[in-house]
Amino acid sequence: MGTSLEEIKALREKTGCGMMDCKAALIEAEGNEEKAVELLRKKGLAKAASKADRVASQGVVESYIHLGGKIGVLVEVNCETDFVAKNSDFQRFIKDVAMQIAAMNPLYVTKEEVPDELIKNETEIMRTQTLAEGKPEKAVDKIVEGRLQKYLSEICLLEQTFIRDAKLTIKDLLSELVAKIGENIVIRRFTRYQMGEKS
Repeated sequence: MGTSLEEIKALREKTGCGMMDCKAALIEAEGNEEKAVELLRKKGLAKAASKADRVASQGVVESYIHLGGKIGVLVEVNCETDFVAKNSDFQRFIKDVAMQIAAMNPLYVTKEEVPDELIKNETEIMRTQTLAEGKPEKAVDKIVEGRLQKYLSEICLLEQTFIRDAKLTIKDLLSELVAKIGENIVIRRFTRYQMGEKS
């Protein structure tokens, strides 16, 4: 039995598991999401999601300077223990995240941080553009939703495609690290500076 990409993505969001694991679980569960979650838990793959509620009060603030001093990034990534903050995988992850921010210029960490007003304005602009393109009225909502999700994947760090591996998003990278290390890890905040940019 086949499963849609939307169903696989929804299961991945819920469990923090990889796309292929989610697809296999959905096929085995015949499309039933609750059964698929249970299957992933039994296999020990849904570790990342179970760590998400634990307090992450340790961590590191990393700096990264790019293009001969033209772009600078400060990023705070939190974990549960000082021991993990010194872990080489954790350190590598922070460096990768800082480089991602320098290269891709996200505006927010998560989709939840995007102001409702911005989403509303962008949706209206996209709707106007889509109608002006002569798209059929009944297809407009679906087209606008697709364009909005693409826009959010560009401005939200966790939704961005990882610059070192186009098959992964930053969220995938984070989930893999959480599963490997066994602690809750949170990208808390970041600031990106670009030479000559107005604040």
